[in-house]
Amino acid sequence: MMLPQARMATGVDWTWVLYVLTDAPSPEWPKFEFGRVTPVPTLEERAQALAALGYAAMAGAEWEWCETHPDPVASHLFASVPVRPSTRAGVA
Repeated sequence: MMLPQARMATGVDWTWVLYVLTDAPSPEWPKFEFGRVTPVPTLEERAQALAALGYAAMAGAEWEWCETHPDPVASHLFASVPVRPSTRAGVA
């Protein structure tokens, strides 16, 4: 996995959370909470959340969805995309 990477998943309360995986310890990862269960945040909402955290999706990158099965009954859905720090006018 190449860092940084954005992931969007449901949190412990099943609401959507977007966080950016970096080489920092996980409690320090930038995080944006959408505060809702449905609907799934749109591409535009995800881009706005990334921008609020100071990141943008890599050019040409698409969100990839993955489903994990920690046990035979439950499953967990998350999406990921490679990101880069965003640049602002006048900032190198």
